[in-house]
Amino acid sequence: MADFIPLSVPNLSGNERAYVNEAIEAQWVSTGGSYITRFEEAVARFVGVPEAVACQSGTAALHLALICAGVQPGDEVIVPTLTFIAAVNPVKYLHAEPVFMDCDDSLCMDIAKLETFLDTRCDLTPSGLIDKSSGRRVSAVIVVHVFGNLADMDRLALLREKYPIRIIEDATEALGSRFLSGCFRGFHAGTVGDFGAFSFNGNKIITTGGGGMLIGADPEELAHARYLSTQAKDDTLRFIHNEIGYNYRMTNVQAAIGVGQMELLPSFLETKKANYERYRSNGIDLLPFRDDIQSNYWFYSYMTEKRDALLAYLTDCRIQARPIWALIHSLPPYLDAQSFQIERAPYYWERVVNIPCSTNLTAKDVDFVSESLRAFD
Repeated sequence: MADFIPLSVPNLSGNERAYVNEAIEAQWVSTGGSYITRFEEAVARFVGVPEAVACQSGTAALHLALICAGVQPGDEVIVPTLTFIAAVNPVKYLHAEPVFMDCDDSLCMDIAKLETFLDTRCDLTPSGLIDKSSGRRVSAVIVVHVFGNLADMDRLALLREKYPIRIIEDATEALGSRFLSGCFRGFHAGTVGDFGAFSFNGNKIITTGGGGMLIGADPEELAHARYLSTQAKDDTLRFIHNEIGYNYRMTNVQAAIGVGQMELLPSFLETKKANYERYRSNGIDLLPFRDDIQSNYWFYSYMTEKRDALLAYLTDCRIQARPIWALIHSLPPYLDAQSFQIERAPYYWERVVNIPCSTNLTAKDVDFVSESLRAFD
């Protein structure tokens, strides 16, 4: 019997422990300390932006992005249905309404359908872009870069020029992915829109245990996000707060882990790609990534007509796998929400199985999973 092979687990093989010990010895363990700044600077430098704001989670980063983007109660925000629900819930935090969009074959939002929705279902008025069916203002789009693939940001950027909408990139799965051609050649995921959000959950390409990061195109908006993330403190001595703030700042201990992880990120990216290619060389037909990007290869997607049977079989083989997320527009909290031409997402929901992709997978592990998949077929 093979050892258990997990789906995606942390790889803490660098200086993480030493940096955490240093933070503890300095007694800077909460939402202040030098490691927070060091981690923000490391991420900003890696993706090529001036600054970044460390948060408690990717969800917190998205929430702050929506606030700073000016989303108001009663507005509509265009979101994908094929994503993790954390990409959508912050819309409801602001008492706005999601409008669900289909995916294309990259598993990211279908920008062609988004364009059709904006062109045919909305009116451009002095009050903004108005959804004709609901009378609500369409104020933002949250586009998710799924599994390290990248959405068609060239086309989305053209829509931003045409319509007064803010673009929020959920790059929580795409740290290290970047464009190789087009208008944004060389740009990293998260750096094209008005805001970009990253996640450092335990299963991401790097981890801080839990945590996130926000970047933005406007320094003033990003400064406002940082201010809101620390309870909107205007006078820290006299406890003056002029806005509703949030306890969204990352801790120094988390950031210490992150600094160690950023040192390992280049090697993680190489390993992710090598394991993906090893699966393919073993005859495992994984979903491809776009050929005009350099992906971080975060998750590997295997297609099957027997999803549930395959999941049960892999469990018996002591191999952890998972189906893709349930489509959010079909979940109880969102059954009354508007959706638009959802056609491709159900096809992928019924067929995609994610297989082990950790950076500490051995060649033997990849070969065993490959052999198990071939035996199932």
